[in-house]
Amino acid sequence: MSLSAKSAAAALGLLSLGLSGMPAHAAAPMLETVKARGVVRCGVSTGFPGFSMPDSQGIYRGLDVDVCRAVAASTFGDAGKVQFVPLTAVQRFTALQSGEIDVLARNATWTYARSAQLGLTFTGVNYYDGTAFMVVKSSPIAHARDLSGATICAQAGTETLVGVQDYFSRNGLKFSPVTFESVDLMKAAFSSGRCDAMTSDSTQLIGIRSTLPSTSEYRLLPEVVTKEPLSPAVRGGDDQWANIVRWSFWAMVNAEEMGLTAENVKAQAASSDPNVQRFVGKTGDLGKMLGLDPAWALNVVAQVGNYDESFKRNLGPLGVERGYNRLWRDGGLMFAPPLR
Repeated sequence: MSLSAKSAAAALGLLSLGLSGMPAHAAAPMLETVKARGVVRCGVSTGFPGFSMPDSQGIYRGLDVDVCRAVAASTFGDAGKVQFVPLTAVQRFTALQSGEIDVLARNATWTYARSAQLGLTFTGVNYYDGTAFMVVKSSPIAHARDLSGATICAQAGTETLVGVQDYFSRNGLKFSPVTFESVDLMKAAFSSGRCDAMTSDSTQLIGIRSTLPSTSEYRLLPEVVTKEPLSPAVRGGDDQWANIVRWSFWAMVNAEEMGLTAENVKAQAASSDPNVQRFVGKTGDLGKMLGLDPAWALNVVAQVGNYDESFKRNLGPLGVERGYNRLWRDGGLMFAPPLR
């Protein structure tokens, strides 16, 4: 066999090997799958006041819920086309990996290991939080360092204990953890006196306290001992879908910065401001870039509201301050890239 014939044979062999390793058919793009189904399946918490919790009529409400509704508004032009799937912390990532849900919006911390090992794409921080501790009001414990030797209730399947263990290790302290799969079990154990303290993200502790029979009998310690950037997530490998989820939320942040609200966004569509013109889909072809309607961002704000509206509606009643979640121009960390 000549050298050229050998090269050709080798090339054919490599091509055959490459083709044999390919799947029989590629998975359909997530946008196509979601549109064919007619609803976005969104994984949320089993009950987290302010973030995802059904009201007395069974309607889900919360900051994370509004992210899901924003995705439906941008995808379908209808924020109501969402199927909410309640998941425990243990279940949440498996449900996303397996395809049971399309989006996970369940107060999940964006970490290195979760990005590198789980095959997930975190789309953008929708709340900056941190690990805190709650004790009964009569407890002699005044600061986190006073918890040395304490028994602490925590939720299984979260990063909370890792951060708490790091804090205790840094300060030469020890504690005894007691973990529970559900928030309800953790709350019941804490309120019955099984633990000296309960730990979770500070906002979740505030939410839990709001559901206890006597909210004034519990207090949060002043320290926040970790950083917890909470972000929605999607399965890796579909950049179009990740960008749709990402920009559906960032549209809410940009809208707050631009002064666009659920009440005025349609009227503001007549504005001569080029940023507003792009936002409402009159110029720029931004929707086309992601396979969406030109008015996708307008639909998000008209049906869900901007970030400030969502925050006030869901976290305001709990007394949660914006803090780090203020816009960047107001001294906070909330920042969205420009729509252009």
